[in-house]
Amino acid sequence: MKLDIGTLENWLWEAASAIRGAVEANKYKDYILPLIFLKRLSDVFDDEISRLESEFGSRERALKIVEMDHSIVRFYIPEKARWKNIKAQSVRIGEYLTDAVREVAKENPKLEGVINIVDFNASVSGQRIIDDDRLKELINILSRHRLGLNDVEPDILGRAYEYLLRKFAEGSGQSAGEFYTPKEVGILMAKILDPKEGDEVYDPCCGSGGLLIKCYLRFKEKYQDKKDAIPLRFFGQEINHTTYAMAKMNAFIHDMENTEIALGDSMRNPAFKESDGSLKKFDVITANPMWNQNFSEEVYKNDPYKRFEFGIPPSSSADWGWIQHMYASLRENGKIAVVLDTGSVSRGSGNVGSNKERDIRKKFVDNDLIEAVILLPENLFYNTTAPGVIIVINKNKEHKDQILLINASSLYEKERPKNRLTDEGIRQVYEIYKNWEEREGLSKIVSKEEVARNDYNLSPSRYVAINGEEEILDLNEAMVELLEAEEERREAEEKLRAVLSELGLRY
Repeated sequence: MKLDIGTLENWLWEAASAIRGAVEANKYKDYILPLIFLKRLSDVFDDEISRLESEFGSRERALKIVEMDHSIVRFYIPEKARWKNIKAQSVRIGEYLTDAVREVAKENPKLEGVINIVDFNASVSGQRIIDDDRLKELINILSRHRLGLNDVEPDILGRAYEYLLRKFAEGSGQSAGEFYTPKEVGILMAKILDPKEGDEVYDPCCGSGGLLIKCYLRFKEKYQDKKDAIPLRFFGQEINHTTYAMAKMNAFIHDMENTEIALGDSMRNPAFKESDGSLKKFDVITANPMWNQNFSEEVYKNDPYKRFEFGIPPSSSADWGWIQHMYASLRENGKIAVVLDTGSVSRGSGNVGSNKERDIRKKFVDNDLIEAVILLPENLFYNTTAPGVIIVINKNKEHKDQILLINASSLYEKERPKNRLTDEGIRQVYEIYKNWEEREGLSKIVSKEEVARNDYNLSPSRYVAINGEEEILDLNEAMVELLEAEEERREAEEKLRAVLSELGLRY
């Protein structure tokens, strides 16, 4: 019988728990995930050798042929890294595991920097981070079940892997936001984006790949009865090396063959380009960048790709810098769904004079590019208690000159340690979006003119009140506004100083 999701989750969490305490909560994922991945690779390799055994007459002959031609198996697993040999090891286990994963990476260039990201033998101040006894216990627990082709479906194993990522996020504090977006938020975004046959899907800050995977699963669900459906292609970039490795493993475990994950900073050095050096463009873009990220003005002013023509964001918040990067990477008729801080849709509105974020937002509204804004419940995300918003940008809007604002802030269940967007909430929001409808206390359709009268404030809570509650400025939003005001004051001082200098006066 194939492993079910409950058995897998309980088993893998028990394995992860074997090293808890020895490693900081935000680090033990770095040890357990490569071993689960190696177990899967080894078991699949055994299955492929068994298949070839019947073709070539004996297991020994099949192994010799595979050693000469690695291309006839998905991944060639050298003898040292085969699970039966790992399980048999009783001394110097950390050293053995480190050598084993390095050999796998050497034999399979696609896994370089993916499976060999951790030294299982590492020490701090002469003390092993994870001693051999704990590693042996971990290996014994993982040895209870096979993870081969006939033992578990890729989707089920992928769901268990995602479950582990969620569990790791619960214990990781601030660093959780670097690699994990709540599953339910990703499901809602994938439904809204609704990728079609042959689409190319991009996430410029992909973390552990969850948003790309939700698009993949949405596509599989939609086209499950069409065997000749043209598959999607996936592209992601991630700046953190460990998180990049997690994304690659996640894609391999889900059996997502048409996936390219690049390591690097999308804002400073985007990885995906056309042959002429211009940015590659995509049909669907999904992302959850770090909120209110700091980038110097030089990143925007000296951009060789002309991404920031709608305006330069304040150095205190890159939210609209990220949106402009995605917009510049979007094909005609393409669609974006991005999760950002709630302040990204309201900061600067109502201020006297110019405001960088409000002025960029104005251009997106005036050019009829914003299709919908969805306010999420508070305390969903692992690195903040603040609610977020999903901003949907569509180059092929069906409802011209209109914007759909959805206040989904009440559609959650209280759980520990975080709230959860409910399945019914996901259904309601998607239904409202799909049918383009107003619902009392949930959604409102506004014209571009109404948004302009509100000084380009796109916060759903301003237009759709729940229980008569008024919009209150969040502390984080207030801090960003304060930093932006300080930045504008400095710029004004510099201009004044330059003018006075030309006049021969001192400031």
